[in-house]
Amino acid sequence: MRKHTLGTVTWIRMMRFTNQSNQLSNEFLKRFGLTTAQFDVLIQIKTYAPLTQSQLAEKVIVTQGGMSRMLARLEKDGLIERKQNWKTKTISLTTKGEQMIDIATPSQLQFQSSFFEEVLTEEEMKTLNTLMSKIEKHSRDKKLPPA
Repeated sequence: MRKHTLGTVTWIRMMRFTNQSNQLSNEFLKRFGLTTAQFDVLIQIKTYAPLTQSQLAEKVIVTQGGMSRMLARLEKDGLIERKQNWKTKTISLTTKGEQMIDIATPSQLQFQSSFFEEVLTEEEMKTLNTLMSKIEKHSRDKKLPPA
């Protein structure tokens, strides 16, 4: 069996952490009646509203079909509203949606921060943040290798 490179092992650890974090976040957000994907969508709507469904889809990691189903559910739950402005349908939060995200956000951010704050020093967190920023920027510029 071939030995993994340090880059491969690092990527595997990042994927495991991301999966574990998402699973725990989904469990944590159940107390607010939300999933991590719904939470992300509501945060994006709060930040950028009013916006179209395609604009929203560019900001989150949800397929177009998944987005349609999620928005229908959030609308049914009274958290968002869609308004037709001539040819454009925009999405914004309802008062209930604003209240929900305003209550859930501090708790979710504190929960997510605890993954780092409970185990890393402030200096380690600064270093990790710098490294992750560098990796994220590189990934935005990354091109696929030739097939």
